[in-house]
Amino acid sequence: MPHRFRVLALLFLASTITYIDRVCISVSGKNIQEELGISLQQWGWVLGAFVLAYGLFEMPGGAMGDRYGPRKILTRIVAWWSAFTILTGAAQTFRQLLVIRFLFGAGEAGAFPNFSAAIARWFPAHERARAQSIVWMASRIGGALSPLLVIPIQQAWGWRAAFYVFGAAGVVWALVWFAWFRDDPRRMKNITAAELAVINPAPASAGKTKTPWGRIFSQPNMWWIMLMYHANAWCGFFYLTWMHIFLANGRGFTPGELLALSWLPFVFGAVANVIGGVTSDHLVRRIGLKWGRRAVGCGGFGAATVFLALTIFTQGKLATIVCLALAYGFSDFALPVAWAVCLDIGRDNAGLVTGAMNMSAQAGSFLTTVLFGYLVVAFGSYNAPLVPIAVMSLVATLAWLKINPAKPLIPHAEALEP
Repeated sequence: MPHRFRVLALLFLASTITYIDRVCISVSGKNIQEELGISLQQWGWVLGAFVLAYGLFEMPGGAMGDRYGPRKILTRIVAWWSAFTILTGAAQTFRQLLVIRFLFGAGEAGAFPNFSAAIARWFPAHERARAQSIVWMASRIGGALSPLLVIPIQQAWGWRAAFYVFGAAGVVWALVWFAWFRDDPRRMKNITAAELAVINPAPASAGKTKTPWGRIFSQPNMWWIMLMYHANAWCGFFYLTWMHIFLANGRGFTPGELLALSWLPFVFGAVANVIGGVTSDHLVRRIGLKWGRRAVGCGGFGAATVFLALTIFTQGKLATIVCLALAYGFSDFALPVAWAVCLDIGRDNAGLVTGAMNMSAQAGSFLTTVLFGYLVVAFGSYNAPLVPIAVMSLVATLAWLKINPAKPLIPHAEALEP
């Protein structure tokens, strides 16, 4: 197996563990609230504390990966989040949980930008959307596995045990990554000359120069990408934080029905990620970089908007989960393309660019996470928070029309197409 695919396999595992850890608190939410006496509004702040810290530290975490390499930075990130996954299971009060989740988010920030930095170093341009799609497919598999793993563990040993188990898995990954991975493909033991020719790695000095912050953030392209991903995050983070509570309280799902059906959106997302990445790379070869990325982004987010709107008017349990699954699937169809665009325009600064994009997303994630509970209480309906989520999905769709993947952020960088 080529070494770059082994790198991708490790990133696949890390992404899976990340989302098992994230979704674990959503699946455990009802039990945690009951045991610790946390109100619906307080629960929004518990979830939002993670997102707030994640967003604040996302861009610095990505920039550190560009400068020091994803080997060291990802080791630190995964070890940190694993420790705070374990500590989540030890929380005894609302305030303790709030602090732990904030520190959890601060430590995990930069994970996906550093996944992208590793992909940028190890994969040629025409394979990057597919590589991103595999990483994001893994995250959805993690989301799908979470209820299937967490609910039986909770029933056998209580909600705290699940956090101990998944935290330990992350520690093992960090040790393996640091021991085996190398930032520069040329330094990987036993890699072939043929594979190096395919990868065509950047010069060894790349990523060690001063970060061009001013140039990057003076470009409209960067701000449209940030708006696009901010708006899309209103939809995406709902599935990681409130969906299980929405299904239980808003649609009357029993624990057995949640176990049987709540994994469906994540499976749709996993499959759609791969299809979206492959489709975009194919279109790039056929019609060029600009529309090869843009068509997938507009199409995916546009269809997601339609199914989010339909969910508001759907009351049946099966119809609700199908609409939510289709909305998540179409959103995820466009997801790897959003990350591939950051590599297209960011080049040696891919970690910073993806970090900035994901930082803007966490602002959207924080708002939707905190506001969800307040909107339910204010309007007396679990459908109310879905309205701004659908509107922001439409904003993400329209933002894609202003993004140009063929225009690098740094002027001396060679454009991928005229």
